[in-house]
Amino acid sequence: MRSASKKPSEPKKTTTGASTRKSPSKSAPEKAAKNDPNAIIADFDTIKKTFDTLRTTIDKIVFGQSNVVENSIITILSGGHALLVGVPGLAKTRLVETLGTVLGLDQKRIQFTPDLMPSDIIGSEVMDTDKNGKRAFRYIKGPVFTQLLMADEINRASPRTQSALLQAMQEYHVTVAGEEYDLPSPFHVLATQNPLEQEGTYPLPEAQLDRFLMQINVDYPDVDTERRIIIETTGNKEETIKPVLDGEKLNAIQEMVRQMPISEKVVNAILKLVRSARPDADNEHAKKHIAWGPGPRASQALSLCTRARALYQGRLAPSVDDVKALAIPVLQHRMALNFTARADGITIFEVINNLVDKID
Repeated sequence: MRSASKKPSEPKKTTTGASTRKSPSKSAPEKAAKNDPNAIIADFDTIKKTFDTLRTTIDKIVFGQSNVVENSIITILSGGHALLVGVPGLAKTRLVETLGTVLGLDQKRIQFTPDLMPSDIIGSEVMDTDKNGKRAFRYIKGPVFTQLLMADEINRASPRTQSALLQAMQEYHVTVAGEEYDLPSPFHVLATQNPLEQEGTYPLPEAQLDRFLMQINVDYPDVDTERRIIIETTGNKEETIKPVLDGEKLNAIQEMVRQMPISEKVVNAILKLVRSARPDADNEHAKKHIAWGPGPRASQALSLCTRARALYQGRLAPSVDDVKALAIPVLQHRMALNFTARADGITIFEVINNLVDKID
């Protein structure tokens, strides 16, 4: 038991519930979105111009990968976290750094290794002695206290260390020595994973994968993009970019996404897709190939992501096409194939596309 006292300057203990995030301060657009049903339309032109600038700015640094960039931004606009899966050298780190800059967010990076400890992520308490000789514990915050965190090769750390980050992702606070400390707002994690190297890794459990709003696959660039990479990244000139948004404006846009209307047709499409991706579905293809499927959190993710995609593309409401476009990144890490599917050479993409084709 500790004999030393806490310093008075220690961060105040959170009084909110364990799974409730403290509401961020409301900016003008956010207040309007809450009080005026026409606020989305009123701010629509401004937001559309902002997103146009965002796309143009990112394209100066990250070549090609437009779908990866779009899905990463959709994840952030939806208030969630993403898992980027791709081999080394495909600009995943550069993408995260660029997003942090253009969105005006504080950003940090953690390189996950087998010897990484939970305290290396969330921080720890140290014993301090003041000038009067009084000893007290002082909490030193870890790198998780940032607005945009890159968790590089997250599957290389032990399950205990992974859990420390994933708990923070879910609850938006960390607990150290019985004290709760709120994370900044907004707070987003973009984690990376190498699909090739499995030796010495700890695959994320299904329950923890479910905490990622999307799994975004990063593929090799096409020939024209790779030509542009060769020409534009090997010269003397280094392209510089400036922030387009900031944390407060991003919070306001995230609130606006939640205020956007969603039609009954889109809701029904989400329900049909998610429920058909379960092994007990009234679908022979699913019954034959799916071991386990997505839960209600997948439906929530699609509801948010379709609205964010519509807003990002300059539309005031989502459509069924948004559901179809986001099916793979939202569902692929929330379901698994059975032995029959693997024996038949069926991929998760084929299964999801088969389900998408049945949506009206």
